[in-house]
Amino acid sequence: MTSAEFEFTGGATYGVMNATWPFAALRVNKNELELNISLLGNLHFRPEDVVSITKLGMSFFSSGIRIKHKVKGYYSTVIFKSFTNADSILQQIQQTGFLDNKVPLPHYDDTVITSMQEKGGFAMKIPAAIAIVVIWNLLFLPNFVHSFQNNKVPFIGMHLGLSFMLLLSLTLLISEPFRDLLLKEGRTLKHIKTFVLFMILISALILGISFLLPQF
Repeated sequence: MTSAEFEFTGGATYGVMNATWPFAALRVNKNELELNISLLGNLHFRPEDVVSITKLGMSFFSSGIRIKHKVKGYYSTVIFKSFTNADSILQQIQQTGFLDNKVPLPHYDDTVITSMQEKGGFAMKIPAAIAIVVIWNLLFLPNFVHSFQNNKVPFIGMHLGLSFMLLLSLTLLISEPFRDLLLKEGRTLKHIKTFVLFMILISALILGISFLLPQF
């Protein structure tokens, strides 16, 4: 007897990129394995896409599983890390029936997974990501100018950059049209929500602290 679905929260390694807990979520049912790593990747696998899922020893505090796959366009290194014992994760994956499922997927499910795989793992549109990086660096220019001219504006670049990131994150959180503009088709708030909330918290916290510090 198989269970319908299970989900774990943890961390992940995708290619050379790493995400710590709680920025990754592993969801498995009979027809699909999904590893969501927020902005870094949203990976979808059919049973036929997965060559093997093996236990990976990590540390005393965490363990993990390695997903060996044959999806073109995905990095070969796909690892999910969790505080839950890897044997338990493997057992629950086995219980879903995913690993033993040889039945062709329903046409709609197969089409959706194929579409998501073709878009690649990264959640954001590449031009949007480039634009954000460029704007971020431009906003920090006053700090670089200060370092050469010794003008008394040490925090203005940081304030501008963090304010931009805070506004960007808040808008992503509340505006669906804005998310559609930045995210690839098929990506939704659930795929990036943990990261967005983290950026709001960190940006607001650092901004608040910086305003309390003396200006040099």
